Amino acid sequence: MAETPLETITHNPTEGVYAAVGDYVHALEVRNAQRLLFVSGTMGLEASGAAGAGLSRQLELIWSNLRTILASADMTVDNIVRLTSYLRDPSYTGPNAEARTAALGGRAIPTTAIVVQTLATDWLVEIEVIAAA
Repeated sequence: MAETPLETITHNPTEGVYAAVGDYVHALEVRNAQRLLFVSGTMGLEASGAAGAGLSRQLELIWSNLRTILASADMTVDNIVRLTSYLRDPSYTGPNAEARTAALGGRAIPTTAIVVQTLATDWLVEIEVIAAA
């Protein structure tokens, strides 16, 4: 029996709700998913466990770490259907959005960014995702 391919449908109403800006969508419907992967908050840590030096390096590491985690489930960033970013400082919003947009190849998904106090002061950003296949 042939497997039905995963289908995603963007829901971005334009009336009765504020407009979604170009780097995210209000909702993404996932149809025919056979598997869901819930990835816990992933940080910009080197393989040694040390935090990357600065925001740019941590964002590089986060996306590298996410690719590795997704690959362990035979998935890629193309399978990400939901993303939450936890930022230590509001000024990280722009660089975080740029890194996300680049990593996803411009594909817009539902996303939320929250400013938080991280468990360690050198942890600048943490990202958790949900992926479907």
